[in-house]
Amino acid sequence: MINKIVAIQGNHPSKLNPKTDTSVFLANEIQKKNYRIFYYDPKNLSIINSKVIAEGFFIKFNYSNKKFYKILKKQKLNLIRCKYVLIRQDPPFNLEYISSTFILETLKNKVKIINDPTAIRNISEKLYSAKYQRFMPNTIFTQNIMEIKNFFKKNKHVILKPIHSFSGNDIHLLNKFKLKFIQRLIKKHNYIMCQKYLPKISKGDKRVFLIDGRICGAISRVPKKGSYLSNMSKGATAKKTQLTKFEKNISKLIAKDLKGDQIFFAGIDFIDQKLNGDINVTSPTGLKTLFDISKVNLAKTFWKCLKA
Repeated sequence: MINKIVAIQGNHPSKLNPKTDTSVFLANEIQKKNYRIFYYDPKNLSIINSKVIAEGFFIKFNYSNKKFYKILKKQKLNLIRCKYVLIRQDPPFNLEYISSTFILETLKNKVKIINDPTAIRNISEKLYSAKYQRFMPNTIFTQNIMEIKNFFKKNKHVILKPIHSFSGNDIHLLNKFKLKFIQRLIKKHNYIMCQKYLPKISKGDKRVFLIDGRICGAISRVPKKGSYLSNMSKGATAKKTQLTKFEKNISKLIAKDLKGDQIFFAGIDFIDQKLNGDINVTSPTGLKTLFDISKVNLAKTFWKCLKA
């Protein structure tokens, strides 16, 4: 019999904000079904004698306590003992992230891993959107300076995003081509995504939650005054929202594609009815925020779809 254990590969709980964190929200929900939570950092993942071993700790989450978690027992765990493993660490999608997917891949035929480690390795969160460019603002993916210069001539106001960054980090709005600045950005990040700026971001974007190939909910995130970043970690405010027919159709298409590519849980974003090109599959967020503003509990949906 498989133990009722959920392992979470993530950043240390002391670095998490329980008011907004999706990993804590998912863990808190499955605890109600008498699952035990084992937590470990990806750097503490190993293959020993052909076994996938994680060094971490069993943990209990409790929203009503000032310290929202209690470490129960530190130990090494053979992950074959788990029913589920959640890959929940923050990007960047770097070599450590990639290496952890190779290690977990050896286990995935015996333990359910969300999202599938092969799938998240194959899907670049920004480059995956290239096949949906007809639904996006003008966008190019490049590290070619002349291509970027030409893009500025056509679009004037441009958002620059590193391909492998996350949470609104290293995103810049430029109103003119700045050669030295862009060269430094490329030197640091290699490929970048250049996208025509959409002024209506000031009214908020829409984050759509996709679970098991279906649209399950959405929130709007309004940047703080003077900002163009809609990430909650950058001070945005969440509001209830409804999807337009157009947004629903695009979301259904992407949800179907992602399920076909073995992605169970994802988040996609719209600005002014245009897909912004971030297909969040490595560690999607926002479920706790949705619950707080609407009482819709997608953690229940998540585990129900997994038949936990």
